[in-house]
Amino acid sequence: MPEMIANQAMPPSDYVRIFDTTLRDGEQSPGATMTSSEKLEIALALAKLGVDVIETGFPAASPDDLLAVQTIAERVGAAAVPGRPAPTPPIICALARATKVDIDKAWEGVARAAHPRIHTFLATSDIHLKHKLRMTRAEVLDRVRAMVAYARDLCADVEFSPEDAGRSEPEFLYQVLEAAIAAGATTLNIPDTVGYTIPSEFGALIAGIRKNVAGIDRAIVSVHCHNDLGLATANALEGIRAGARQAEVTINGIGERAGNTALEEIVMALATRRAVFGLRTGIDTTQIATVSRLVSAATGFNVQPNKAIVGANAFAHESGIHQDGMLKHQETYEIMRPEMVGVTQTRLVLGKHSGRHALRNRLEELGYHLDEAQLAAAFASFKALADKKKHVTDPDIEAIVSTTRAQADDLYTLDALQVACGTTGMPTATVRLRGPDGALHVRAAIGTGPVDAAYRAIDEIVRVPSSLLEFSVHAVTEGIDALGEVSVRVRADATSSKRHPQHDAAARVFHGHGADTDILVASAKAYLTALNRLLATYGVEPKDDAAASESNQSGHGAAVETAR
Repeated sequence: MPEMIANQAMPPSDYVRIFDTTLRDGEQSPGATMTSSEKLEIALALAKLGVDVIETGFPAASPDDLLAVQTIAERVGAAAVPGRPAPTPPIICALARATKVDIDKAWEGVARAAHPRIHTFLATSDIHLKHKLRMTRAEVLDRVRAMVAYARDLCADVEFSPEDAGRSEPEFLYQVLEAAIAAGATTLNIPDTVGYTIPSEFGALIAGIRKNVAGIDRAIVSVHCHNDLGLATANALEGIRAGARQAEVTINGIGERAGNTALEEIVMALATRRAVFGLRTGIDTTQIATVSRLVSAATGFNVQPNKAIVGANAFAHESGIHQDGMLKHQETYEIMRPEMVGVTQTRLVLGKHSGRHALRNRLEELGYHLDEAQLAAAFASFKALADKKKHVTDPDIEAIVSTTRAQADDLYTLDALQVACGTTGMPTATVRLRGPDGALHVRAAIGTGPVDAAYRAIDEIVRVPSSLLEFSVHAVTEGIDALGEVSVRVRADATSSKRHPQHDAAARVFHGHGADTDILVASAKAYLTALNRLLATYGVEPKDDAAASESNQSGHGAAVETAR
């Protein structure tokens, strides 16, 4: 394992810092909102993975974001993290617009970290200056000088990003970067904010910056590429070849629109093609698969099977020609070993006779560290599942853990569900929920299908204004006894944010997922998880009438059409 570089030092020329922004840019994916406990768990996993910088959030966005950043700064960034491949904690970074209010909030968030960083940004492309900022170039230069200097007075480590650098006029970009360096910026991040450039253009942009910006040797050049044209990884690698020594990435490539450069792709490209790049990182690659699963479970974003490095098919071979070659020599069709990224096979067969110790052992092998209460809940779900199927697989266990954690802090939990449906009669569901006060609430409803009926009954109890946007179901494993997993996304209606005006309710989407051998039960669990996340964010007071449930019901039929 490569030795990681001291946080505040300029890294050697052959070292690429990995700046992970899963908790900030990744969370900006619609529906990827994470709870504070999930963010902390992911931050700890990122530290153990070996990332150099963790961008923890945007503290000025909300009190919840500020609290999450502060918690991570204290719990992950203040002292060495057990299992981390370096004795020093990671740099803890927070994002801020180029305003004093934002920068103050960012510093408030990261101040308790051993190695804090403030990351501030301002757009530099003409299209952003004209239509968004409505500022002149001279005004932008003045703002950059003033705000970078203000941040540097608070924090020794300041990163500056010229937003939309990929579409900015190079000569003006050089002036802005020179101003940022002169004001004290230690890292200059060059973002292809809308994923517009192609690799040759982006590589030339980085080369031009290194050649033409005065004082560039006093700062680290970073790359932050978006995937709108599917070129994020290619662009980032070209930027690194041109001299960038920090890559801003996310786990599984999640992020706004089409996402960001994927951490696993950059790290494994540099590791696999070391002879070409001659560069190294401090990442413990054997942790990649574990962190990928953790982020997928927390965000509700399933990893596509053909996703590079971490997809289910990344190391699968079905073609007879490929299988023959693999049996003769692994390198015929694999350029990296599955073990390099932590893809392993189950070593213990778990079933109804397995005990708590065997489950804990397998959970730890998969990268899950549960406290006693969480383990007890997971074990109960495991035993219930083991009574229904012969062998419990790794995907089953991961689904159990995901569902158990999602429901740990729920305001409403599913106590019972009964449905009646078929080719005759009206689909009807009766739901019994345990509410925040511990009381049981029972409602029955009729719908266009059993899932729709169950959701209508839940709405009559919870009565929170929202709209169901997406409903998907898939089998976790093969076979007739497979565990089914349901994912849903709901959007808060405008009235949900009446007590939290800093949130844009129309843009907030919440995900939920549930797993069970009964797909209708899984559907109810998933919907409740999403509604509980909404309630936790907005603290919505249930309405006294049926208006909320009527609003919700209008969108169920189309959203769950595939389930009926």
